[in-house]
Amino acid sequence: MSDEVVAVETAEADIPDPVVGVLASRFVEALGDDLLEWEDSFGTLAIRVKPDSWAPAAAFAKSELECNYLSFISGIDWQPVTRPDGDEGSDLSAPVQPTEMTFGVTGSAGRFQVFGHVQSTSRHWGVTIKSDVDETDPRIASWVAIYPGADWHERECWEMYGIVFDGHPSLRNLYLPGGFEGHPLRKDFPLLAREVKPWPGLVDVEPMPGVADADGGE
Repeated sequence: MSDEVVAVETAEADIPDPVVGVLASRFVEALGDDLLEWEDSFGTLAIRVKPDSWAPAAAFAKSELECNYLSFISGIDWQPVTRPDGDEGSDLSAPVQPTEMTFGVTGSAGRFQVFGHVQSTSRHWGVTIKSDVDETDPRIASWVAIYPGADWHERECWEMYGIVFDGHPSLRNLYLPGGFEGHPLRKDFPLLAREVKPWPGLVDVEPMPGVADADGGE
């Protein structure tokens, strides 16, 4: 492939999809300065909004852009992974993990973010909405009143990242036992937790019939 062809393809890749540009302009009109950043992410609009506009952005997407389908809601922890002994262990991962905090599409104001993707099944377009949450008190408004299916996603995000969704009808564990401490998808969660302290769900298991006898037991 010639350098001229590569240059043309690169230039074309930098041009936002026309639909993405139109959707972005609609959000700019609706949210004003509360829309912090927007980008064309592989042909899909991605926006970052102020926390107070997290729920209004979702409501606008549903009512005005016909985004009737909630794909997911999740969290992001941008903190680099560190090992308990202080060794970054960058040569143990592929690709090599960063040692400084770096951010993805639309950037971030700090360590934690929430993001959700909604889609229009009739218009065949979608938008990924992001918002920053405070590291010391990570919380944001719930989308359950807008997208009832957010119930399960927000419970998982709360459980795994410790992000509280204000207005959620019942934040409770999905996967982990009630006595579990910490949030497993945070980058500083100790992976050896099961060895450091007893696993909350651990129970004594009786040997199978005949095993005790074979081992010399009664």
